[in-house]
Amino acid sequence: MDIASFARISAMLAIGLSCTGASKADEALDAEVKRVRQALAKYEDPYVAVRDLYLSTVGCVHYDGTKMEGHMDYPKGAMGIHFVNITLQGPPDPLKPNVLIYEPQGDKLKLVAAEWLVPLAATKERPSIFGQAFQGPMEGHEPLIPQGFHHYDLHVWLFKDNPLGMFSPTNPDVSCDDAQFSLMEMPTKLVPGP
Repeated sequence: MDIASFARISAMLAIGLSCTGASKADEALDAEVKRVRQALAKYEDPYVAVRDLYLSTVGCVHYDGTKMEGHMDYPKGAMGIHFVNITLQGPPDPLKPNVLIYEPQGDKLKLVAAEWLVPLAATKERPSIFGQAFQGPMEGHEPLIPQGFHHYDLHVWLFKDNPLGMFSPTNPDVSCDDAQFSLMEMPTKLVPGP
């Protein structure tokens, strides 16, 4: 076998091995996401969420895609209505998000995503789950979360596909058109981290 053939075979083998590693990581993520979806499926009924202390912030949050220096980048789209459980604290637990996010559809609410919040004061490093680093740190999202609540967060679109990706903070396919209280927010200001 000549050197060129050996180099081609070696390159193909290296590509195959790297694809196998990526495939196993993808399979592990898919399995974890499936497990979390199953655990949170009961919250498709927002009354169950309220009984478990997830309380509605009422406003349906959306963004127009404005970019501002020193602020979070929120692509044009919506998040939805946040139901926050302030009793869930500590390191992020994939099975216990602090926030459930609903999209108003007529007179119903449809569970579309979950969000994990970690106060900046409670961590010495950027948290991560699902192999994803949290975004931030940032100020609170006025008027729903006090400006002084500096935190990291991660949105995960578990119940509605997002063309921007599962971990994007906004989803262009989510609408606040049916919301009683539509809340166009400006990008949240970033703050220094640890």
